[in-house]
Amino acid sequence: MTADESNPKIKVYGTRWCYDTRVSLAFLSKNHIRYQWIDIDKDEDGREFVERVNHGFRSVPTIVFPDGDILVEPTNEQLKEKLNLP
Repeated sequence: MTADESNPKIKVYGTRWCYDTRVSLAFLSKNHIRYQWIDIDKDEDGREFVERVNHGFRSVPTIVFPDGDILVEPTNEQLKEKLNLP
């Protein structure tokens, strides 16, 4: 996985055991997209944020983009479209 903590472009909230999170992280890494990883199993503030934006649910991955857009459990196609990838 490629995580860039020093200059994050995207914040990815998720868990290591979640299949959908692993798929999204793999997609971002494959496409050399920088992101900040927040493991909501270990980060209480991250968990609270995910629950707040998902109406009490721990829906992951929850991905926050620099423009403020949030995608929850996105498909690779949705990520591709949001990131304007060919």
